[in-house]
Amino acid sequence: MRRTLRFALPTIVLAAMVTAPSATADVRVADTGVPNGDVIANLWSWNWPSVARECVDHLDPAGYGAVWVAPPAESLRHPSGVWWDVYQPYSYRLDSRFGSAAEFAAMVDACHGAGIEVYTDAVVNHTGAQTGTGYDGTVVTDKYDPPMYDRGDYNVDVCDRDISDWTNQWEVQHCELLDLPDLKTSDPGVRAELAGYLNSQLALGVDGFRVDAAKHMPAGELAAIVDLLDDTTAGDRPFVFHEVFPGEPPAPGDYYGSGDVLDFFYADRMRSAFTGDIASLAGFGPGQGILPAENSVSFVTNHDTERNGSHLSYKDGRTAVLANVFQLAWEHTRPTVYAGFEFTDPEGAPPNANGFVTDTDCGSGWYCLNRDPLVAGMVGWHNAVGDADVANWRSPASNVIGFGRGSTGYVVINNSGAAHTAQYPTGLPDGSYCDVLNDCATSVTVTGGQATVTVPAKGAVAFHTGRPGEPNPDQVTASYTVEATTNWGQNVYVVGNVPELGGWDPAAAAPLTTGTGTYPRWHGAGVLPANTDVEYKFVIRQDGQPVIWETGANRTLRTPASGQVTVDGGTFRR
Repeated sequence: MRRTLRFALPTIVLAAMVTAPSATADVRVADTGVPNGDVIANLWSWNWPSVARECVDHLDPAGYGAVWVAPPAESLRHPSGVWWDVYQPYSYRLDSRFGSAAEFAAMVDACHGAGIEVYTDAVVNHTGAQTGTGYDGTVVTDKYDPPMYDRGDYNVDVCDRDISDWTNQWEVQHCELLDLPDLKTSDPGVRAELAGYLNSQLALGVDGFRVDAAKHMPAGELAAIVDLLDDTTAGDRPFVFHEVFPGEPPAPGDYYGSGDVLDFFYADRMRSAFTGDIASLAGFGPGQGILPAENSVSFVTNHDTERNGSHLSYKDGRTAVLANVFQLAWEHTRPTVYAGFEFTDPEGAPPNANGFVTDTDCGSGWYCLNRDPLVAGMVGWHNAVGDADVANWRSPASNVIGFGRGSTGYVVINNSGAAHTAQYPTGLPDGSYCDVLNDCATSVTVTGGQATVTVPAKGAVAFHTGRPGEPNPDQVTASYTVEATTNWGQNVYVVGNVPELGGWDPAAAAPLTTGTGTYPRWHGAGVLPANTDVEYKFVIRQDGQPVIWETGANRTLRTPASGQVTVDGGTFRR
């Protein structure tokens, strides 16, 4: 068994750090001061200089906490140009299609300087299935004979074929996945080689790993490799999360002992809800089939599932963006935001020159979801609300939902094809708050804990107590009271000729509530346009039943130029 590469690698890479561009030293002090939370940006297939710039210019200012990057090892250099050759290691040198070892070290340094942790894809189940030449010139003529291993380091002696029975766990973990040589991770020498490769990255400042094809290694053997890992340069244990594709054994829970697990069920649920009715997400959690929060990392799509169509992708446009907004808004787990490249051929390579990935140019073959204003704004919102529980859920119409996180923040998501206005019980203190998804160009007014929010089609609005807004000079606050005797299941609303009152659409009317001891008095609060003639009526609604409109002529009022207006409706006119 050959081990020379393991011991040579740290010297090679550390030397590269010394010769890294001098700009790296300047980047170290580039932190914007924006708090970095726990959101992971998955910059899949970006080259190292592009990742470094993104950490400084976009991830840190938005409040991302970590970046997850492609496998840094030298891999097969496929002559036809495909994305998946980087998942076929040829050597554990850090010169790859994404850049040199020096550029990798400089990237880690730059991201750390901006307060961003770095996680890499760890391909440790197998090596390259195809012979050829690697991106750093390594030649492999026998797939069981790359520079760091020999035939005895593989499970070829117990299973020399592809997996054929996916219900047989032993076969899944000892036979070959897509003809990829399956490493004998039961062997202490193989474990030491793999740990040496990962430790060489930890020595450069890498903070953790996403373990590729984790389910194809017995959980105990993978845990033994993780136990051999050094602490990070910050003195912490590496953050490890596993790819465990569900549907056949082993189960995701088998791997909780050595790291978190990427939750494919979560992404499944995002696709079904956002291509159906997002109101179905009420009570979203393990009861709807997703993994426990303390053991999982969530995602909406990844490089595999965007290609096979099982999950949402950039090709779903704003629908996929809104699914990411929900993921960042919900309390469940640690979220990831995927940003890759556009494709027509599912096997096609990222933009490249002679095989080597070129700089990321958003909008020119790359889809930089992490920069989308709704997504970037929600990262800051996610950080601001912290661990607060989901509260004050409301779904006033199909594909329109609103919910808060404690009394700190509130978000409204409109997955429908038309703008929607409704009143929401935000639970926030009264005041004016800026819409952080619109660069604070608009404000939301909370009165009596209630806010009337207009959300464009396929859009979202989010606000929190850490970002107060300016009062809207074109609006006044309004409070409503009416006495109405209702049956069980009926609720009272106010509807009128202005958007804040639904534009005469009772489905978008502003809701009223009745508290303990106040029935049959119904109350509500919101905003109205200033200096405007408003016509309105009170209505009674019940799911599945016709709307009950007040009789008689429309009620009318003239709002003042500023301040507030009180609307006492007396008794509901039947």
